Amino acid sequence: MNDYAKNILEKANQYRMETAQLLSQMIQTKSYSGKEEDVCRLIHTMCEEAGFDEVRFDGLGSVIARIGTGSSILAFDAHIDTVEVGDPSQCITDPFSGIIEGGLVKGRGASDQKGGAASMITAGKILKELGYEGDFSIYFTFTVMEEDCDGMCWKYLIEEEGLRPDFAVSTEPTSCRLYRGHRGRMEMTVRMKGVSAHGSAPHRGESAAYKAARAVLAMEKLNEDLQPDDDNFLGKGTIVVSQVDVHGPSQCAVPDQAMLYLDRRLTWGEDAELAIRQVKQYIADASGEPEDSIAVTMPNYAKRGWRNAEYGQELYFPTWKIPADHPVVQAGEEAYELLYGKKPVVDKWTFSTNLVAVTGRHEIPAIGFGPGDEDQAHAPNEVNRIDDLEICSAFYAMLPYTLEKKR
Repeated sequence: MNDYAKNILEKANQYRMETAQLLSQMIQTKSYSGKEEDVCRLIHTMCEEAGFDEVRFDGLGSVIARIGTGSSILAFDAHIDTVEVGDPSQCITDPFSGIIEGGLVKGRGASDQKGGAASMITAGKILKELGYEGDFSIYFTFTVMEEDCDGMCWKYLIEEEGLRPDFAVSTEPTSCRLYRGHRGRMEMTVRMKGVSAHGSAPHRGESAAYKAARAVLAMEKLNEDLQPDDDNFLGKGTIVVSQVDVHGPSQCAVPDQAMLYLDRRLTWGEDAELAIRQVKQYIADASGEPEDSIAVTMPNYAKRGWRNAEYGQELYFPTWKIPADHPVVQAGEEAYELLYGKKPVVDKWTFSTNLVAVTGRHEIPAIGFGPGDEDQAHAPNEVNRIDDLEICSAFYAMLPYTLEKKR
């Protein structure tokens, strides 16, 4: 173990309960997507108190904090919005209590994804105390609106504010494993038209409901036929019919309009153009209608956040993965091994993260490493381990040192 690793481990352990308290305070501060102002202002204060060199809000409302003045940029990202609670009867404790007990911090956002944010603040504090003056300007981004539209916050940072890192780390939950990819996703609507007729004489009309039924079964077949990526790292793509809406002039009429809403997960080598073409092809095969008559569109997302900025994008989130021998992966492995004397497990996420924009859209090399478990995301009794918070604080502080040697 080198001196940096030893000092970092000692400081991460020293600040272990302080990190848990940071997370507890964040959990106690509600931050649904688009309504993150209170938690953003809290995090802004936390970063200032930790001694960051710069702390500011971007145009969407994300907190942007920096340590160091190096010519290259390394960014750590945590989204700080959460989904809502859902059925409160399923909650054993108040989801906004932030209770610390039994080695756990409990509440909404504990793993998804405020735990990563708390560990980032502690890592920044450690780097300041170590007097980091290396090659990197290290940015810690606490981003908004991810649960509604993953990656849009980083699309804004890169394309509107010109913050383009050389490397990035998502602190979404990985159970302290090192992740190097995940499937992308997109959303689609399929609209079909029929011809209305009185319900007493359906033969006079053409039912959009029956067209929708055939289309649903066609999507079931498409899902079965989708194939994994070449090295089977990310696995196969999937498609799910998440909504069906059928209606006509009345409840006593043949319906003349139908809509299917599709959730498509994209493996490596699949993109929006391919996915739309497949949907049209499978529905055409099932219905006998020509492909060019089938209306498949990709919706847009637009919402004003807490700073009232108007911004949006199409609901397309590109797939990403980087090779196992990429320098940022190797630097992550070395950082972990220097700290803990063994190599980390290298894997991938099942769900989607802000890296759909950073790496999927803008091809910036990135890895994932975060506290907590993926299956805690959106769960009714969400928790995070204090051990994980400590491990991640140390890892984030160590990575700039190993990455400088690998780049």
